Amino acid sequence: MLTTGSVVVHSLCEVTPAVLLVLLLLLLLLLITTRSQTRSSHIPGPSFVAGLGPILSYGRFIWTGIGTACNYYNNRYGSTVRIWINGEETIIFSRSSAVYHVLKSPNYTSRFGSKRGLECIGMEGRGIIFNSNIALWKKMRTYFSKALSGPSLRRTVGICVSSTAEHLDRLQDMTDPSGHVDALNLLRAIVVDISNRLFLRVPLNEKELLMKIHNYFETWQTVLIQPDIFFKIGWLYNKHKKAAQELQDAMGSLLEIKRSIINRSEKLDDDLDFATELIFAQNHGELSADDVRQCVLEMVIAAPDTLSISLFFMLMLLKQNPKVELQLVEEMSAVLDQTAVENIDYERLKVMEKFINESMRFHPVVDFTMRRALEDDDVEGTKIKKGTNIILNIGLMHKTEFFPKPREFSLTNFDSPVPSRFFQPFGCGPRSCVGKHIAMVMMKAILITLLCRYTVCPREGCTVSSIRQTNNLSQQPVEDEHSLSMRFIPRTTQPKHDRL
Repeated sequence: MLTTGSVVVHSLCEVTPAVLLVLLLLLLLLLITTRSQTRSSHIPGPSFVAGLGPILSYGRFIWTGIGTACNYYNNRYGSTVRIWINGEETIIFSRSSAVYHVLKSPNYTSRFGSKRGLECIGMEGRGIIFNSNIALWKKMRTYFSKALSGPSLRRTVGICVSSTAEHLDRLQDMTDPSGHVDALNLLRAIVVDISNRLFLRVPLNEKELLMKIHNYFETWQTVLIQPDIFFKIGWLYNKHKKAAQELQDAMGSLLEIKRSIINRSEKLDDDLDFATELIFAQNHGELSADDVRQCVLEMVIAAPDTLSISLFFMLMLLKQNPKVELQLVEEMSAVLDQTAVENIDYERLKVMEKFINESMRFHPVVDFTMRRALEDDDVEGTKIKKGTNIILNIGLMHKTEFFPKPREFSLTNFDSPVPSRFFQPFGCGPRSCVGKHIAMVMMKAILITLLCRYTVCPREGCTVSSIRQTNNLSQQPVEDEHSLSMRFIPRTTQPKHDRL
């Protein structure tokens, strides 16, 4: 460091007066530009300060995580904040009217992220989650929409019930000597099995695949907004590249098994699954092999690290609110006394609906969404230029507006109908979550199947607020040896028509 500094000083000594004058003029121009930028922006947020503001705000996002940084800036500067990510101006909105405007507008169907990072995880121009090739994204979305509605949606309840029941039957295999079960890994195993049965239908090693999904997700949230230099530092980047490639290779192998099953079949089901539809599209030249692999990968990973964590936090919240659990059990008993769990009319489960909605409002797993403006726009007086990055802090919005008890967990927050602009757990508009309907069905079916047989008991003192968590791409519990384990205590009585 000293050697480098001495070389710089020595070099400066040799600079001619003319070059020095040019450098001084450039510095003056930079200062004028900086002052101009500072004055011209009426949006609250950290100051530019000769480029220091963008560096500090970007550093906070890298260091603390995207979700944590968004909450910091909104809490400090208000519901509309200007910051910088990797040198790009980024606006964070947390007011419901601004959030709703962006969600509903076709001007914000693009997303932003590091090009190199998205290439690493296979999402640059592929799949639907972060694909900003709008034409291709729309084409891919049709396959997802078909797979997540219609016959697939009708089959979901039966598959969720049978998969959950089968995993609960093997609960002893996951129980440690103290009688505790790693609840999150149990839920992940259930969810990945359901996803496979619905969309892929091939034999797989759950434990091995779940480990690869977990490592892929860690890579995803690590590389998403990294600067280009990160990808040139081998000791930093290579392990993430390897993790992403391992899951991509695993998906490729599963698809080869699927192709073999298709080729050996004398007759295929009239209702083709997601993977088969994509393979046929590839055979007809409509999709590439990489497109098919990435779409199946995204379909399979979507639930294990979002829906399963949502269910985990729901179980935690249930034990912190015993009166709510009692209400749920009474409602389930009343419904299941008349029909089997596979045939439940979920519209009748009013308490369950309120509980799931309140859980997603109070402690969402994904509490923000990232967009990029395709054209100039005006959002409540804030001028948005084409190419501006937008982050919608939906989690904070849910805790600051409309609800009678916004900072508390209370089912009374959903006693009355909630206008969609104030409650957006899955987003809305052209880029809303394509799986929002099937996700609700899955959560209800899994919870009913589990809660009919067991009540759960976390370790003493373990609550949603006491568990160490990170909030980068999503709110994730920090997984250590004991904090996520629970005892599964069989219920003394079960509903009459419970066939589990």
